[in-house]
Amino acid sequence: MSALRCIDPGPLATIQDRGRTGWQRFGVSVAGAMDPVGLTLANLLVGNPHDMAAIEVTLSGGIWQVEAESARLAFAGAGIAASIDGRPAASHRSHTLKRGQHFAIGALADAARGYLAVAGGFGLSPVLGSMSTHLRSRIGGLDGMPIRTEQELPLTLDSAPGGTDLAFDPALLPAMPARFRAIPGPQDDAFTREGIETLFSAGYAVTAEADRMGMRLSGPRIAHAGGYNIVSDGIAPGSIQVPGAGLPIILFADRQTTGGYPKIATVVSADLGFLARRRPGDTVRFERTDRAGAARLRKDLSDRLARLAASLSPARASASLDSATLLAHNLVDGVTDGLDLP
Repeated sequence: MSALRCIDPGPLATIQDRGRTGWQRFGVSVAGAMDPVGLTLANLLVGNPHDMAAIEVTLSGGIWQVEAESARLAFAGAGIAASIDGRPAASHRSHTLKRGQHFAIGALADAARGYLAVAGGFGLSPVLGSMSTHLRSRIGGLDGMPIRTEQELPLTLDSAPGGTDLAFDPALLPAMPARFRAIPGPQDDAFTREGIETLFSAGYAVTAEADRMGMRLSGPRIAHAGGYNIVSDGIAPGSIQVPGAGLPIILFADRQTTGGYPKIATVVSADLGFLARRRPGDTVRFERTDRAGAARLRKDLSDRLARLAASLSPARASASLDSATLLAHNLVDGVTDGLDLP
């Protein structure tokens, strides 16, 4: 069986695609990639559909060994120090590894999460239409659990597809927003005017209580207009709920399907993946927008990703190439013994 063996998963690694849609009315959480842009980029580099399942890593990417004739890998979503068998591996490109080679991903430099994609994807069975791992309900991925040391992830391909490794122009990467755009509501009437202005004017720090379900923030307290309990209703991705303590909690991929705290605003979909990259201690700020603004931001992001996909081109030779591969190329031209130099 062809597989990718986990030598070291890092703090947390799970299988994620774009999530389990169509089941929330039955109380089933969507799950899926916290950062859909990172997932898309990793898949583009290995020639996969943009929503194919990949490995989502947290804070550090771990070490992965190829147990196949060959495999094409790519990591995206964060700045990293990556290596192949101990030698530096360039970023913003894919890498084709042979059986027994190790792809190591160091600490993520500028994001909480990143994505490791393999050409052809993983040979796992979807649960309710998705391979995404939902840890609390233990469904999807590998028995609903985090990836563990020495675990083997089955691959659909015995060897990397034909063609060369690909790279994209990093200048085209979408930029982290200075402020995360949010639409007031759906329960903004549950807060005072001053409370709403606090959300959109103050800076908040990401606390250590941040996981795939939600991100708790610390900072100025937001004043409710009355009580802070409501009849439970549906929770959209990016909902900013404010319990009685007055401190916001942003709800992400593994969120519950309903909740009983008022939601002061909702982070727009174009910004939510970038917000999920923020790490404990980072400061986040919010900016008010409306539905039309959210639609424009979504289109802008889609257009940028399309331009980035169009920029894909053959990657330059990697520092991880072995001597046999290097000798197969004409790397030197115009050799001289120096005797004819002035």
